[in-house]
Amino acid sequence: MSIAIIVEGKNDKSRLKRVVDDSVQILCTFGTPSSQTLEDLRKKVGDKPVFLFTDNDSSGKKIRYLLRDTFPDAEQIYTRKGYAGVEGTPEEYLIQQLEKAGLEEYLIYPSTDPAFE
Repeated sequence: MSIAIIVEGKNDKSRLKRVVDDSVQILCTFGTPSSQTLEDLRKKVGDKPVFLFTDNDSSGKKIRYLLRDTFPDAEQIYTRKGYAGVEGTPEEYLIQQLEKAGLEEYLIYPSTDPAFE
């Protein structure tokens, strides 16, 4: 079964796409979501498990609060304070947080083989 991760913006989505496989649906709120945006997200997610991964700043916390009302069973994933949001979080830390959420099967690990660099 695939999953859905909801992030704030396209740069967050782009960053996550580098570390998760194509079966993961990554959706954006594009800022503070309206009631229509929340309904659209709910429809797009359907019955997939949902993970919320918003920035650790005041707007990210506000968005997370609104999303929790729409997706009460969603699992929360956090980035560290001091990083410039999800988009500014190092890939290694993103992977650690996704592993903590139990999402190992969806992760794409960076190659350690120098031939692929």
